[in-house]
Amino acid sequence: MEKIPLTRAGFDKIDAELKHLKSVERPAIIRAISEAREHGDLSENAEYHSAKEKQSFIEGRVKELEGVISLADVIDPSKFSGPVKFGATVLLVDEDTDEEKTYLIVGEYEADIESGKLNMKSPLARALIGKDEGDSIEVSTPGGVRSYEILKITYK
Repeated sequence: MEKIPLTRAGFDKIDAELKHLKSVERPAIIRAISEAREHGDLSENAEYHSAKEKQSFIEGRVKELEGVISLADVIDPSKFSGPVKFGATVLLVDEDTDEEKTYLIVGEYEADIESGKLNMKSPLARALIGKDEGDSIEVSTPGGVRSYEILKITYK
């Protein structure tokens, strides 16, 4: 299987979610199922069916997170420099609107565009990888082709 690149912060977040699911959510849902069983006829017991559905979701998520952790390749980007690669924080300027944006290039399991964490497999990240400060890139988006200039690359 292919290793999954993660930053230390991304790994820690996934590990914390897994621990929470195992130590808090799993025991709570087991109690909820037990209480729902005490109400009698399970075929018409909405609380029981809801709790079993939630248990199924939790168990699926636990298995997914355990798989990610077992394949995790924790990368320390602070040791990097030079062109854009995994772990780079990139300051871009949109060449049409002069709007500046900052993105951190991360793996798919820690990507969150709302907080500026860009999946390294996204079209924008793929266009950035290997480029250096001062380079311009073009990216096809649903709204048309966008042009960006790389203003600054940092590794933290």
